[in-house]
Amino acid sequence: MSLFKKVSVTAMAFAMVMGLAACGGSDAGSADSAEATDTPTEAKNYIIATDTTFAPFEFQNEAGDYVGIDLDLLAAIAEDQGFTYELKPLGFNAAVQALEAGQADAVIAGMSITDERKQSFDFSEPYFDSGVVMGVAADNEEVKSYEDLAGKTVAIKIGTEGAAFAESIKDEYGFSTVTFDDSSAMYMDVMVGNSVACFEDYPVMGYSIAQGVELKMVTDMEQGSSYGFAVGKEKNAELLEMFNAGLANVKESGKYQEILDLYIQK
Repeated sequence: MSLFKKVSVTAMAFAMVMGLAACGGSDAGSADSAEATDTPTEAKNYIIATDTTFAPFEFQNEAGDYVGIDLDLLAAIAEDQGFTYELKPLGFNAAVQALEAGQADAVIAGMSITDERKQSFDFSEPYFDSGVVMGVAADNEEVKSYEDLAGKTVAIKIGTEGAAFAESIKDEYGFSTVTFDDSSAMYMDVMVGNSVACFEDYPVMGYSIAQGVELKMVTDMEQGSSYGFAVGKEKNAELLEMFNAGLANVKESGKYQEILDLYIQK
């Protein structure tokens, strides 16, 4: 055999060995890749902030557990979509601030979807339509309309649609406002006579009155915005998608109406 042929055979043999090695390496890499792909990633546990006293949407029951339309709905959607969460009852204003600061992944707290809020947050599909009413002490026979508020003080809850509505008409009707962090304190201020009236979402005030709060509603419901589940602007899109998908499913299954009927009696 010539030297040229010996070199050619040797080169071919070397190429075959390297080719087999390369194939073996590729299979091993594929196996490793497949194994890595098959290994499930740990699901994210979301931090969801809420209000503390906004019955019937969120409030503490006699056992000290937080319940209500929002929280029961959230639990049903999480079960439907297979995600977990840690609930943070902070109060409405603090909950919104936590979301803005990145200390919470989302807020569910009877939060009205407004154009102004859309600048800072992304919202789910609406899950409840509400409106604002004015309430006075149950024994108050003097204040029956906005005109009767002239020269008087009205209680409002910070960050709510009721507060926004009151602020929008106070110059027209000549009243001043005092702010509170929660509904209970706002109601109490009216019942003890420090304020003559308060503004609140209709289902919230209606539920409170049904539970014994000594107020009465004296105006028709003003058209309000719809409630939505909120996440930070362009953040947690996957959570928003799961909420929307779960909301559609629980509505279709009848669970949504079951939750409403538990808290709002017609």
